[in-house]
Amino acid sequence: MSYTALARKWRPRRFEELTGQEHVLRALSNALATNRVHHAFLFTGTRGVGKTTIARILAKCLNCETGMGPAPCGTCATCREVDEGRFVDLIEVDAASRTKVEDTRELLENVQYAPTRGRYKVYLIDEVHMLSTHSFNALLKTLEEPPPHVKFLLATTDPQKLPVTVLSRCLQFNLKRLSVSMIAERMKTVLSAEGISFEPAAVRLVAEAADGSLRDGLSLVDQLLAFGGGKVAEAEARAMLATVDRRQVMQLARLLGGADPAELMHFAESLDEWAPDYGDVLAAIATLLVRVALKQVLPSYEGDDLHPPEQLAELAAAISAEDVQFCYQTAILGRRDLAWAPDPRTGFEMTLLRMASFRLAGGERSSPRPVSGGAGSVASGTTGSTSGAEGAAMPAVAPMRTASSNSAGALLNFTDWQQLVAALELGGAARQLAANCAFASREGNLVRLTLDPAQALLKTTALIDKLAQALSRHTGETLRVEVEAAAALVETPARAEQRAVDQQFDAARRSLEADPTIRVFKEKFGATLKSETVKSH
Repeated sequence: MSYTALARKWRPRRFEELTGQEHVLRALSNALATNRVHHAFLFTGTRGVGKTTIARILAKCLNCETGMGPAPCGTCATCREVDEGRFVDLIEVDAASRTKVEDTRELLENVQYAPTRGRYKVYLIDEVHMLSTHSFNALLKTLEEPPPHVKFLLATTDPQKLPVTVLSRCLQFNLKRLSVSMIAERMKTVLSAEGISFEPAAVRLVAEAADGSLRDGLSLVDQLLAFGGGKVAEAEARAMLATVDRRQVMQLARLLGGADPAELMHFAESLDEWAPDYGDVLAAIATLLVRVALKQVLPSYEGDDLHPPEQLAELAAAISAEDVQFCYQTAILGRRDLAWAPDPRTGFEMTLLRMASFRLAGGERSSPRPVSGGAGSVASGTTGSTSGAEGAAMPAVAPMRTASSNSAGALLNFTDWQQLVAALELGGAARQLAANCAFASREGNLVRLTLDPAQALLKTTALIDKLAQALSRHTGETLRVEVEAAAALVETPARAEQRAVDQQFDAARRSLEADPTIRVFKEKFGATLKSETVKSH
């Protein structure tokens, strides 16, 4: 006997057997129960979420010999023939292979004739977006005013490609992607009914790889059974899917919670022999950190098949809540930036280094101490001398506070605002705001600035926030900024720059006027110098 794939063998035959899509089933069941069934339905959604399955069940509901309703008997000749794909009044069409207008006209030739056996003649057109423009035009009139004995069931993964004239004539139902837990539970039910033993962690891995499609998930189970010799085990699932072992992810998280970057990087280097997908490794770390954060906030949280509660409790106690949040953010940003790294391994290692180096204030690790006497050392008060507490550890560095050494000394008291603005990481309108302000005062973490009244339109909350963030990054402190539009007592950077430009222009103009050749032209030919065309270099 030939083997039937699990996705086909366990295809739902009644609405109650479907996984998810309750919003669609409720609407269809109510319509069938009240005999208010529209003549055209459009089911949309990604592959493997139940579009064609729902359409076939609806065809059974319409033609079941025991009566039309939301619960077909499943045993009458009509129900059996629909399940077996041989019911004469259910015309299934794959639009991907019949795109020509001639195919559509041939399909619609018999629309006016009554059904052979059932109550309704049902046209199920799959991947309807593949029809040509002329085919849609041929279908449109019939779709708008079909005979009373005809129902159209359309399915597509790309509804944006359908003409709006077709969309407006159908009841549209958008089928959702299924959650990992829904897919996992359905697969466990199928495996139990098949008498196949399984490891819950393996089922969870396959459910995650299914990417929202139950059909893809069951196909992967079939593949895993072939790969593992009939076993559904975590080790075989990871080998088939080429995912990193969760014990390795757990060890990475433990090392992130420790205070030894060398050990962390040595373990990261050892992963290379497995040739992992480093993007998947970072995704696994981020997923684990989410579960750890949940455990810290909700002590009763029990984890899932891949993250048992005892391991989560261990990490929740070893890593502070702030570090969990920071490492999670770093992991997802590092995964995003892998494409820009010299190679994936380098990007992965740099992401781990960020996690290990930029710990929150109050953490165990301290920031690197500047080299004594070097160009990057911080002056303590007299030029060329270093602090007497040179051997002491510096305070821990807060995440994203990578202030360079030039944020100390004179710049910390904001006395040279122009030099400070030049050093800020700002662009666009936010830099214009900073350049048109003058430093007024500082009270603790509050910085007061005076804005040139001519540039009052730059005073917006968004731009002020960007300026405050840039100042905080540069100084390593959390600063707030208040801006008041008023005449400044000192020159703003923008006015200083304009004054410098004007001085250069005047110097260039005077140089031209003093040029002997220009004087000759003036004296002999009455020439005049157009000062607006003068440019300084």
